[in-house]
Amino acid sequence: MRKPIIAANWKLNKGPSSTEDFLRSFLSEVNKQSFGVDIVIAPSFVSLSKASELLSSETKVQLAAQNVSEHDSGAYTGEVSVMMLKELFLSYVIIGHSERRALYGETDQVINAKIKKAREANFRPIFCIGETLEERESGKLEDVLRTQITQGLLDIPEKDLTETVVAYEPVWAIGTGVTATSEQAQEAHAFVRSVLKDLYGEAASQKVRIQYGGSVKPANAKELLSQPDIDGALVGGASLEPSSFFEIIRNSAE
Repeated sequence: MRKPIIAANWKLNKGPSSTEDFLRSFLSEVNKQSFGVDIVIAPSFVSLSKASELLSSETKVQLAAQNVSEHDSGAYTGEVSVMMLKELFLSYVIIGHSERRALYGETDQVINAKIKKAREANFRPIFCIGETLEERESGKLEDVLRTQITQGLLDIPEKDLTETVVAYEPVWAIGTGVTATSEQAQEAHAFVRSVLKDLYGEAASQKVRIQYGGSVKPANAKELLSQPDIDGALVGGASLEPSSFFEIIRNSAE
C-alpha cells in the first residue's frame, strides 16, 4: 500500500517572515490530528532556514527544496548544492518542474544529473514530468512522458527509484485553474506506471508514488486521490494559505 504524499510548492512566494506566519498557523491545526499521508512543504531558498528551524522537531511535516544544482561547488553563481541543503535537514527536492524546463532550459540530461546528485545526498527527488496542451492535442502525450521518464531516470538504480516520487503535472493545468478530469489524470498516471514497469519491473513500479499536480484545490483533491494510480498531489497556489492546504490534506486523507 503506497502512502499518499501531499506537497506544497510555494514557488516565488513567501519570505522568511511570511513562512513563519504560515507554519505557526498551519502546524497549530495539523498537530491536532493524525493523517495517513506524508506532508511536505517546499519554500523558496531564502525561507528554507526559517522553515527548518520551525520544523526541526516536527515529524508530521517534512521539508523540500524547489530545486538543486547538479554541481557540488565552483563558479556557478546563484546555484545551491546538495551539501548546502543537507545542513537544513531537508527530506525532498523538487526536480524538473515544468517551469524549470520551460523558463530556464533544463533538459532531461540536466534533470537526470540532478536526480543522481540528490540521491547521493539521500534526498528523495520529486521528479516532475508533464506535457503541454499542444503535445496532448497532437497525440504526443505518451511519447513525451516516456521520453521524460526514460531520460530523467537514465542509470538510476531500482533502490533509488523506490525513494523517488514522480509528479505528473500536465503543463496546461499548472496555475491556469484548469484541472485534468479524474479520468484524464488516472489514465496518465497509469501510463506513467506502465513505463516504470517496462524499465524496472512490476514490483518496483508498484512501489513508486505518483503525484498529480495542476490546479489541485480542496474541492477536487478527494476525487483525484481516489483514483488507483494517484498517490498524492503537488500543490501550487492552493498551498499558499494554511486553511486551503490543510483542507486538501484532510480531503486527501478521507
